Amino acid sequence: MRAKTEKRHKIYALYKGDTYITSGTISELAEFRGVKESSIRFYKSNVYKKRTKRGNGLRLIELED
Repeated sequence: MRAKTEKRHKIYALYKGDTYITSGTISELAEFRGVKESSIRFYKSNVYKKRTKRGNGLRLIELED
């Protein structure tokens, strides 16, 4: 069991179409891409998915523990 003071950081995988790019926390992915954390979170949104229906967009997938 995790201690209450330990902060859990979710890990995400970043894909472009079906191609794996990298994985890490939101802040690590933002640093890797050179963008704000809010931009990385946007890749996971339904709005972004609708805008990039053809599979050309980036996808952010939450990985399980």
